[in-house]
Amino acid sequence: MNAFNLGALIALYERAVGFYAWLVNINAYDQPGVEAGKKAATRLLQLQKQVSEKLATDRGQTAEEIAYSIDAEPEDVFHALRHMASNNPHVKVAPSEQAAEDQFSLER
Repeated sequence: MNAFNLGALIALYERAVGFYAWLVNINAYDQPGVEAGKKAATRLLQLQKQVSEKLATDRGQTAEEIAYSIDAEPEDVFHALRHMASNNPHVKVAPSEQAAEDQFSLER
C-alpha cells in the first residue's frame, strides 16, 4: 500500500457513491445538514463571544442576567456558560441550590 494506491481507492469509493446516488435519483453532493450545522456553530461561537465580553466587564451574574443584557435566550446562554466553565479555567461558577441561580464570573 502506498499513497497513490490509497488515493485511487478513495477516488473509486467517491465515484461509486456518486454513481449509486445518481441511480437512485439522489444528489449525493447536496448536504443541507452540513450547512445547517455550520450555521448553528457560527451562532454558538458568536454567542460565546458576546458572553465572554459580558463576563469580562461584569462579575458574578446569572445566565439569565447575562442573557437579558446581550438580548439572547437564557437557556442558550446557560449552556454556553456551562460549556465555557468546563473548558476554560478562567470562567468560574459559584453554584447555588438551583442551577438557574448559579453565578458566573471571569477570573484573570
